Formats: sequence, structure tokens, C-alpha cells
Amino acid sequence: MTPWDARPVPSPVVVNHDMPVGESVKVDDITSLLDIGEANLTPKGSAVMQRVLVLSSDKKPLDPCTPARARILLSGGKAAVFRHYPFTIILKGRTEAESTTSIYRVKIDPGSKTTGMAVVNETTAEVVWAAELTHRGQQIRDALLSRRQLRRGRRNRKTRYRKARFLNRTKPKGWLAPSLMSRVYNITTWVSRLSRFIPVTALSMELVRFDTQLMQNPEISGVEYQQGELQGYEVREYLLEKWGRKCAYCGKQNVPLEIEHIVPKARGGSNRVSNLTLACEPCNTAKGTQTAAEFGHPEIQAKARQPLKDVAAVNATRWALYRRLQATGFPVEVGTGGRTKYNRTRLGLPKAHWLDAACVGASTPDNLKADGVKPLQIKATGYGNRQVCQTDKYGFPKVHRMRAGSFLGFKTGDMVKATIPNGKYVGTHVGRVAIRFRPSFRLNGFDVHPKHLTALHRKDGYAYAI
Repeated sequence: MTPWDARPVPSPVVVNHDMPVGESVKVDDITSLLDIGEANLTPKGSAVMQRVLVLSSDKKPLDPCTPARARILLSGGKAAVFRHYPFTIILKGRTEAESTTSIYRVKIDPGSKTTGMAVVNETTAEVVWAAELTHRGQQIRDALLSRRQLRRGRRNRKTRYRKARFLNRTKPKGWLAPSLMSRVYNITTWVSRLSRFIPVTALSMELVRFDTQLMQNPEISGVEYQQGELQGYEVREYLLEKWGRKCAYCGKQNVPLEIEHIVPKARGGSNRVSNLTLACEPCNTAKGTQTAAEFGHPEIQAKARQPLKDVAAVNATRWALYRRLQATGFPVEVGTGGRTKYNRTRLGLPKAHWLDAACVGASTPDNLKADGVKPLQIKATGYGNRQVCQTDKYGFPKVHRMRAGSFLGFKTGDMVKATIPNGKYVGTHVGRVAIRFRPSFRLNGFDVHPKHLTALHRKDGYAYAI
């Protein structure tokens, strides 16, 4: 990002951090290359309400400001760009003691693949910042599986009579697989980052996606809660996720769906969620008092008892995430998925991960302002591959790589600015660089000497897009 000029930023400036490493974008006629961050965040004159994060001169978080206010501060020399993602400016000559701040709450909607995050100003009921964080749990699982297979093959070839060692190592209490813990680490990392750039005072998280125990046993929390407005949302949202938001019998989508008993109550069926499915009105009427098997769908009963993989992942990590959020020292509010959907429906908001996050818990205001917010898309990419020896498709050693991760102060994946003074590629280019262990790096399909590069945003294990 650059100081925010009064001039409009040309369209080639928009940078997508999700592009392949080595790609870049040509930047022409820009007074300051730091404007790239602004263009990527919110175009000038748009109705987007995403705020710019602000730090005092002693690096303490202050109230986020509007993009227009940030332009004035930067162009007037009263602030400088501190960080590109999330876009943060730092004031010159203004300390935290000279400022007052509002009350902000970070709200989290944990997911198996994507987690929604939102920061809500509890004084004005505004969503000032939002993001959707994509996890890499499946990639980690696949990498560990590949490593295990390669090791087993190598040991079978070279240590044929090796003694079994699978009981030599015990797992500590509360241990979770790396593919699950990566989700927890991603969320806590971003909560920590936001608390450094925003004066956060409290956290909210969706502790359980579906309160299945409450669905099975109404007495655990009282009849009023079970039979109140939330009860229907818990059951229906669970069934929508489980049956893919379509009729279980004919597969129709985008039609009104009814909760239907697989074994009818007239035949002794219960109200347990394992006996419930979703059906369109014609199928529900045609089925009548038949069981699913009698209606010609014996597979329905088998699927009804199968747990959801994604739900299992969320349930497995919920308490680990909750304990780590408590360790931050902030008060942590929790809520269920049914309450989240109830709040979102009550406020008339569309379905989105970051909007679900904004609606988590009982602290959701009745006049939540989320119009025009454009969430930052964050994708966990990791810091690279530590595998020294790569293999061919048969699993045999092929290439041994160097272990060094940086060269001449740059790492593969750094966002850089290249100023080429002459030659075929003369001009200014911006993109993610791929390093080599010689003074010739790769940027947008051409080679560039490191002396022409300036780092804009260091590789931090995440890719960004708007």
C-alpha cells in the first residue's frame, strides 16, 4: 500500500495474493507503490465499509478509521503504512494516552474448511472488519499419509526385521491430530494479530455447531429452551447440513423442504435426529406411513446414522480452541449454531461465513450494521515444504534439495516491488517472488536481480485476496 493519493489508482494495481508464486503485475504511473495495498483493500469512492486499522505512535491499537480518513492522514504525512494485510497504518506523534477507544469484540464461527471472523464495534453495532479463513487440514493429512507410506516402504526394503515401535510413544492428554490442530492454530494466530491492531475487549465463538445432546434430551437445560424459538433452528440446520440441503428421496434442490420421519411415528418411529430427514412436499405425501425402505430407499436409513465428517472435525477441536481463547485473557462468550442461524435470520442477513461469525452468541445487537463490508479472504498456505528428498511416482528418491529457506534477505512467497531501470522489462512490477540460490530471482516469468527488489509484505504463511 502507498500513501493514499487524491488521484485514482489505475486498475492494473489490484494485486491478488492468491496468485501463483512468481507472478506479478505491472504498475504504471504511480507516485508511491504503497498504494497497492489500498487498491487491494477498497477502491476509492466505493461504498465498502471495511475499515483501516490504526496504531498509535507507540504501537498501541486505536479505533479503526474509514478509508477516506486514512487517505487524508497518509497524504498529509501524519501517518505511514505499517502493514499491508490486514491493512494497518501507524500515526506519527500521537500516543495511546492522547486517544480514546470504543469497545470491540472479535467473533468467530469455526468451520472444518473455512472459518468466519468478524470484529464488531459494540458501541455503534458496526462490523468494522471481516475475513474468511480457509484451513489446510486436508493438505496436512495428505502430506502425513504420504510420509508414512514412504517411510514404511523404505523400512521394509532396508530394515526388514525391524522391531515394532508403535507403542514406544504415548500421546499426551488432549492430543489432537496435526490436521485438526492446524485449524486451532490458524484461528488463535489471527485472534492474536487482531488484538495487536484493534483494541479488542472480548471474544465470541460458536462452541458447538449443532447441540445434538439438547436435541436428544430436552430436560438437560429446561423445557423452555428446548421448545422455544431456538429448538427448530438446531434440528433443521443439522438436517440441512447432513442431507445436503435437498430432498433425500428425489434429490430436488431449491424447493421448500419438510422435516420427515424415516420410520413414521404411526409405526413406532421416534423424534430423534437419527430418525429424521428432509423431503419435499410431494415425496412426503407419497411416502405416507411407509418406512424409507418400503418407499424404495433403504440407503436412507444407513445414511441417517452416519456422522458428518466436517461436523466431527469441528466437534473434535471446539474445546481445544475454547481453552486457547480463554488463555488469551479476554472474556469468551459461546453460542450454538442454532442461535447463530436464529440471529442471522432475525436480522435478515444472507448466508456467509463472516456474517455467521458476526451473528454468534447472545451479544449480537438487534441493529447490527454489516452493509457493504467486503471480507478479506485468507488462505492458510504454510511456510513451505521441509521435505529434503523428493520422490518419483513410485516413491523412490529423486532429488535432494537445499534446506536454506532464504537468500539475500528474501523468501519464496514474499510480496515485492521490482524497479527495473532498463532492458526489456523496464518499469515497476509487483508480485510474489520465487527465489533461487543465486542472484537471479523469478518474478512474472522473467528473471530479476535482488538489488532491484523491495519487500512490501513478508511471507507469513497465508495468502490474501479481496
